Amino acid sequence: MQKGSLAMTGLLSFPSIAQSTRNTLGRGMEMPHLASGRAKTLDAMKLASFVDPLPLPELQKTKGRRSSELHGATDAPYYSIRVHEISCKMHRDLPSSRMWAYGSTSAPVLFDVQSNEGVLIDWINDLPAKHILSLDPPMHGMLNAPETRTVAHMHGARVPSISDGYPEDWFGTGKSKLCFYPNRQDATGLWVHDHAMGVSRFNVFAGLMGWYLIRDEVEKALNLPSGKYELPLLIYDRSFDPQGQLYYPNPPDEGAWAQEFLGDAMVVNGKIKPYHEVEARKYRLRIANTANSRFFSLSLSNGQSFYVIGSDQGLLSAAVAMKRLVLSPAERTDWIVDFSSARGENIVLESDGLELMQFRVGKDAVTDNSQLPKVLHPVERIDETRAASTRLMTLNEFDGDNGEPMVMLLNRKHWVDPVTERVKLNSVEIWSLANLTQDTHPIHLHMVRFQILDRRNFSVDDYLANETLRYTDVARLPGEHEMGWKDVLQCPPETVTRIIVPFQGYTGRYLWHCHILEHEANDMMRPYDVIA
Repeated sequence: MQKGSLAMTGLLSFPSIAQSTRNTLGRGMEMPHLASGRAKTLDAMKLASFVDPLPLPELQKTKGRRSSELHGATDAPYYSIRVHEISCKMHRDLPSSRMWAYGSTSAPVLFDVQSNEGVLIDWINDLPAKHILSLDPPMHGMLNAPETRTVAHMHGARVPSISDGYPEDWFGTGKSKLCFYPNRQDATGLWVHDHAMGVSRFNVFAGLMGWYLIRDEVEKALNLPSGKYELPLLIYDRSFDPQGQLYYPNPPDEGAWAQEFLGDAMVVNGKIKPYHEVEARKYRLRIANTANSRFFSLSLSNGQSFYVIGSDQGLLSAAVAMKRLVLSPAERTDWIVDFSSARGENIVLESDGLELMQFRVGKDAVTDNSQLPKVLHPVERIDETRAASTRLMTLNEFDGDNGEPMVMLLNRKHWVDPVTERVKLNSVEIWSLANLTQDTHPIHLHMVRFQILDRRNFSVDDYLANETLRYTDVARLPGEHEMGWKDVLQCPPETVTRIIVPFQGYTGRYLWHCHILEHEANDMMRPYDVIA
């Protein structure tokens, strides 16, 4: 942590926890609740495992077709999504919990769309005036903002800035926002979540998230497991108060801003530790980590391998056999799991000993006509010589003096500071992300996809002394499962992580930020402009 005074011109005007939780690439974070929080939460670890069936995502249906002159959309499939409060049981032994949703249940919504066919989605704020969680004191410039403001961000989508879900584009209850998603990108699994300024971590925690699957003919021709053999899984963690309601430690309940959140209830598709009956054959698991802060270290309890076929932005060139994969907040991974050799077994999806869900494999042999091709979708690696420029970007933490709260920044800049990153449309740049902290930060760039080049340790002390990089080892290539197209990358501590980014898509204002939602809220978020 870097110490010293830093003027608080950014988002927050309330105290934060003095010491941040640490995490490293390959390890999850460990942070118990604050002592006062323990008495206010039930012990979810004592809830019975695997007593509720896995909810399947709630497929959204179009409400006809519409055009929008503002968005340049003509005769596009049209969805009308009501953002509202619901009450759902998240476990057999819990009462119904108040939640927020894009659909009608605690299961995530699912949009299943076609590449190169744009869609219009009308997001309608039908939330009550009062938030279901305890919020922070209003941030600077938002004293009169409604508590239940929202804006949807289609994470990983290449969209015009007007539809990107920019944090300041929030709207209050009784209002709506029409967005256009062109879908001019390869088949992939995206997810939608709230991104409203100052409250996104609360709104996502309350339940505002869902799946957005883009299909294309390349993917279809591979004959991967599909239909009921394709399982989209949103994984995250939550805490509950003794009455079974969602509990997030925050002022005035705790008197201190939670720098990260880790709950003791592991949730998949809206249920705590559910089970799913599967046949003894291949399945495709689409997994997204939608937790506020938790890193999941995923494995199967019987020790068998799974085959990673895709990451954030689509298919890999070829499947990668793995037995353990660390997934940071907002990352997605696409697996093929073959249950044919585990007939009659119960297999648990785990994370460092934590149970997420159980697969109950049938005893009967079945016919399986799906495939795991040797070649999926070749990914051409971008040559570094194509980059027009290279930028060094720092990830910073400051422990304020004189009672000032700790703040997390990108390039030592607050959200409200003038834009410093202006990139040319259709240009290619290399961003070198120098992590000066002791956390692994999952960094997300809106609108674009990129490739990870390498990671290399450096001396933080030397950089803080004279702002020069002194590397302490050789560069390490990304893992095979990271060699495809990405929109989130893990930046380990005291490491420079390099990415190469083609800025293809649209001009306008976008943003990049840490996807630990508590870090994002504490000013680890910056705008950038794409110019003609």
